[in-house]
Amino acid sequence: MKNISILILLSFTLFGCSQNSQSRQTDIAAINKVLDDYHQAAANGEWDVYFDLMSDGGVFIGTDAGERWVKQEFRQYSSGSNGWVYTPQKRNVNITPDGLSAWFDEALLSQSYGSSRGTGVLMRTSMGWKILQYHLTFPIPNGMVRGITDQIKKYEAQD
Repeated sequence: MKNISILILLSFTLFGCSQNSQSRQTDIAAINKVLDDYHQAAANGEWDVYFDLMSDGGVFIGTDAGERWVKQEFRQYSSGSNGWVYTPQKRNVNITPDGLSAWFDEALLSQSYGSSRGTGVLMRTSMGWKILQYHLTFPIPNGMVRGITDQIKKYEAQD
């Protein structure tokens, strides 16, 4: 009887882990779709689609030190644009243990700027995964950092 109880407990544990892993993979696929749709909407200048993928309190942080826009501000900024193209090359997605939020980092290729990086946070809502924060950066190779940061200091000193 003791062996049967152990087998039943082990079966439930393994089934639960399999379910959890399967659920996690489903969530990661859904998050990847949100991010892919986000980039596609930006490339097409489909601003309603683009901003529907963000939460109401969403924030976009751009490459300039002064670029931190809440959703409405970024919508106004974007409305005059035909769009921009950033193509994901590689993406990592992590989900919190409670399954209610996730964070990601992605290597992007821009037609205008070359290599760039996006990082951010998503949350699960009743309407699916929504982007809470998206941060766009230009990764600087370590060998170029001193020259770039010196240029930034010089630029900022002009203000």
